[in-house]
Amino acid sequence: MKILMILAIAAVIAAAVIVIEIYREVHHFCITHYTVQSSGLRGLEKEIKILFLSDLHNRAYGANNEKLLQAVRDESPDLILIGGDMLVGKAGVPYDSALEFVRQLPAVCPVYYANGNHEGRMKEYPDAYGYAYESYRQALTESGVRFLENDICHVTINGQEIALCGLELPISTYRKFQKDQITADDITDFFVLSPCKGNGKSSENLPELQDEFKILLAHNPAYMDAYLDWGADLILSGHLHGGLVRVPGLGGIVTPQGFLFPKYSGEMTKEGEQTVIVSRGLGSHTLNIRLFNTPELISIRLKPR
Repeated sequence: MKILMILAIAAVIAAAVIVIEIYREVHHFCITHYTVQSSGLRGLEKEIKILFLSDLHNRAYGANNEKLLQAVRDESPDLILIGGDMLVGKAGVPYDSALEFVRQLPAVCPVYYANGNHEGRMKEYPDAYGYAYESYRQALTESGVRFLENDICHVTINGQEIALCGLELPISTYRKFQKDQITADDITDFFVLSPCKGNGKSSENLPELQDEFKILLAHNPAYMDAYLDWGADLILSGHLHGGLVRVPGLGGIVTPQGFLFPKYSGEMTKEGEQTVIVSRGLGSHTLNIRLFNTPELISIRLKPR
């Protein structure tokens, strides 16, 4: 009987510790630093610092997100890349917090924004969301944010030519308990057939990207095999919120689509000459749970090999 009581008390203490830790992680973020070296960075004269932000979901760290904004400023990046889901795509849910935060970023350095599934569904179903995506996009574009909606932008930083490729998969690819078949050819088609103004690409001239260092912003890491086959040098994803709970040695537990133990969930992985970085994200929604899975702002240093 005494042993049972001790076990019960221990269980209560353990549960309380877990609850406190979940609360702490949900309300704090860290900065994760990665270094990427690649033979594709042949023209790089000195290192480039990139900040990667994803899955904020309207979360605010401090008044007007000042803590997060100051962390961005302190990193002194050359480039800010956004991987989507900065807001919550739900009818009637305001996006003011995300908007006010993101619109201040171009004052730090150039900002490029690829959509996630939340922006994607607001865009795909404008009637259901009161045309909120158009207002959100216009306000950020006017502040200097460059959206990459199945679009490719070419930049040169510190002597290195870089192709910034923002992939926007159809909303159907995010269905619960399902996974579509996406291939490298499909990805090329998304870029080629995109109606985005200024794309200027065709299937004939896309191979010219092989001469540049290719960074692919692709929100959902479930289709990583296709991204790797497509030939990106650096792939940046998010979406999984780190798998909610992370287990040392195993990584994230579950994806938003209901699949267990995803291969890529919140880490940097080298695949030959290619690099995969999946963000644990900066916020959460629906299941406001994180354990051993602190939200993160990712700082990437590109260095010549």
